[in-house]
Amino acid sequence: MAGTRRTPTTDDPLAPVTVAVGQEDLLLDRAVQEVVAAARAADADTDVRDLTAPDLQPGTLDELTSPSLFAERKVIVVRGAQDLSADSVKDVKAYLAAPAEEITLVLLHAGGAKGKGLLDAARKSGAREVACPKMTKPADRLAFVRAEFRTAGRSATPDACQALCDALGSDLRELASACRQLVADVEGAIDDAVVARYYTGRAEASSFTIADRAVEGRAAEALEALRWSLATGVAPVLITSALAQGVRAIGKLASAPRNMRPGDLARELGMPPWKVDRVRQQMRGWSADGVSEALRAVARADAGVKGGGDDPEFALEQAVITIARAARSR
Repeated sequence: MAGTRRTPTTDDPLAPVTVAVGQEDLLLDRAVQEVVAAARAADADTDVRDLTAPDLQPGTLDELTSPSLFAERKVIVVRGAQDLSADSVKDVKAYLAAPAEEITLVLLHAGGAKGKGLLDAARKSGAREVACPKMTKPADRLAFVRAEFRTAGRSATPDACQALCDALGSDLRELASACRQLVADVEGAIDDAVVARYYTGRAEASSFTIADRAVEGRAAEALEALRWSLATGVAPVLITSALAQGVRAIGKLASAPRNMRPGDLARELGMPPWKVDRVRQQMRGWSADGVSEALRAVARADAGVKGGGDDPEFALEQAVITIARAARSR
């Protein structure tokens, strides 16, 4: 039987409505995870529905929020809420006026002018708001790293935090993962020498950054990372390997049974659970034809960097562009 909803406050993840505003993917995902964790702490059988804007057709929200015979707790996540159709926006606004018991609605909104009416309505209704701004300034990313260590209850020197940012760049997921690894592996204070031993010049990390940006459809960022990696001496074969792994992971998850438990799915695919979660986010725009096209592009690039072409850098750039385009093939 579902638990009783707590009286919500602006800081309560079980507030009837949470709106996460911004374009920083890691922070948006964390906002969702916080709500889901709180809901499952109150009721382990909480039903989580994770939807994109096209999934929320007119009438869908009414169906999802209609009273259940068993009064089960639900978390309904709507990603890209700024892209909802006018009719779906009407449905959400009507729901905001009278949220259902035992249901937590989470709206992920990019901010800005698009879909501003919905965002304004959510704020007016008293929705809990979580800021998820894109961290474009180095100072913001440095503050993020410091906060990660502080949250973990560990100390890291200012030089260590800066060295980590310099080594891994602007990807918050990479930075957060690095902080977790250092906290887990290192006893005592974390200084710049420790960071250098773990991350400075780590070719594998930069190769997977290229692959991640490409399979997410972010061509410009992938190309920028590619050029930086090649300029710093990363072997082209490491990059093609990372691209191949990234595309194959999309294909493996897309063809996996949809009703498997997260732990069973991770074992079936040979991926850690965090990797399954990341690939699930990355695969949203992919189609089966897109995966096939991307794999052919990787094969061409692999041949190009192993002597089958005159310009390995061009071969890699073409692969990155093709993969990023395929990521929008649905």
